[in-house]
Amino acid sequence: MIASRVRHRYADVEGVRLFYREAGSADSPVSLLLLHGFPSSSHMFRHVMEPLADSGARVLAPDLPGFGLSSLPEPGGEYTFAWIADVVEAWASRLGVGGRILYLHDFGAPVGYHLATRAPSTVRGLIVQNGNAHEEGLSSEWDVCRAYWADPTEENKSRIEPWLHYEGTKHQYLWALPDRIAELVPPETWELDWRAISRGHGIEAQWELFTDYRSHVARFAEISRYHRRHRPPTLIVWGVHDPYYDLEEVLAYHRDLPTAESHLLDAGHYLLETHGRECLSLMRPFVARLVEQGGWRGAVDRLSR
Repeated sequence: MIASRVRHRYADVEGVRLFYREAGSADSPVSLLLLHGFPSSSHMFRHVMEPLADSGARVLAPDLPGFGLSSLPEPGGEYTFAWIADVVEAWASRLGVGGRILYLHDFGAPVGYHLATRAPSTVRGLIVQNGNAHEEGLSSEWDVCRAYWADPTEENKSRIEPWLHYEGTKHQYLWALPDRIAELVPPETWELDWRAISRGHGIEAQWELFTDYRSHVARFAEISRYHRRHRPPTLIVWGVHDPYYDLEEVLAYHRDLPTAESHLLDAGHYLLETHGRECLSLMRPFVARLVEQGGWRGAVDRLSR
């Protein structure tokens, strides 16, 4: 169907030129917001958007400001996860997005959890793909980062292994992957990412955003309270070869959300690049069920007016 085909669009919102991909009907009762991580973009969802739209959802994938084809934040301006969430919410509101399923990956998790905790009633469900929201997920690999967040001096910054360069961007995709999986990752992923994040003052901006990750860590208790109070239906798809987020993170999600459905895949941090088919087989029925429930909820709301 033409409606499920991916359209490529731009929107000017909150001073940002935002690129986004859209598939599915705007009349769907539920939208699926796909929020990518670092250093990627909506490009990571290119193979799954049309099949997910076939499940009945309106599927939307923005390039977050500073990533992909979206514009950079203004030099010297605010570049935080809360600000990015402001931009995404303004954009979603302009498109008429109400009930939504939030797809949370890496840096997309702090953005998505700002959206969720600000307006819990809009959230129909969560799909978590290697997105951290608990202390358990941050292994000892993050100790030097914690020291820098606590005291962001040049000395503490220098103790963090260099990663904001071309080889570091490539490393994001291949680190800790067995060769049999690494050879499945298309090299254009890191090539496109590096071009995007290294534009203009992009590297300096990325350091700003990385420094602000401490604000996400500081919100872990608030996020746990959100999980326990609102109990959003949750699907977890997790690449076990992830050096960034410990596998204990999955157990922490289950502690907060006992009914969450989780699947561990023989993949890495960017599992859609290598295991998109497996993820789709799990995501499509989950999304279809929530779309159907969203339709009933909308009908009830209309009758109660």
